[in-house]
Amino acid sequence: MASIAQRSDDVLRIAFAAGLRKELAETARWARDRGLPCREVDESELFRLAESTHHEGLCVVMRPRRWLSFGEFADALAENNGVAVALDRIRNPYNIGAILRSAAFFSVDGAILGALAPDPGLSSLATRVAEGGTEHLMLTRTTDLAETLGRLRGRGSTVVGADGRAPMTADRLSLGRPAILVMGNEREGLSDRVRRQCDYVVCIRGGGAVESLNVAVAAGILLHALQRNANHVA
Repeated sequence: MASIAQRSDDVLRIAFAAGLRKELAETARWARDRGLPCREVDESELFRLAESTHHEGLCVVMRPRRWLSFGEFADALAENNGVAVALDRIRNPYNIGAILRSAAFFSVDGAILGALAPDPGLSSLATRVAEGGTEHLMLTRTTDLAETLGRLRGRGSTVVGADGRAPMTADRLSLGRPAILVMGNEREGLSDRVRRQCDYVVCIRGGGAVESLNVAVAAGILLHALQRNANHVA
């Protein structure tokens, strides 16, 4: 469990279904040694804790994840010569979680969540869909993604936007680091202000049977291309 492995000091309690008793024996011993509640509960309690039926029999209650400030995120991205993904008003927690999972899989350094005020958050559902991916990413958030991307460009980052109608395909892109891939809203795509902050806008060519890919699927393909091309240039 990535959350426990990466942020063990933030664990508050653990609840699990009877069917996981043997599998979680070592985790239960770890919790007892730390004086943390770790107990078997029924389905209704798991649903209450997870606020969903998609809990797979385990809930780990933790302190909220600390968001990095812009300065902390920008410094780390520059120092690591890294790659990040930015989400422009993406709302569906399943899409958010899947994008963050792909980002962690491809060793992306961090993610920027951009949405209108109040501050964009990361729901427990998105965290579960990410399957531990959030624990391997730097996270920051902003209510003005265009302004944040402009500041990152000013510090040397190359910004690449995704748009199904763009003339350039991702496999033609060659760039160095640090680099940021921006994925747009499920229905509206990139906002005009965010698009103006992109150094490049790229697409994924399909066969034409359907107009576009799901944003999370597209993000996985583009993150792989971005990492491969950035590694090649580096």
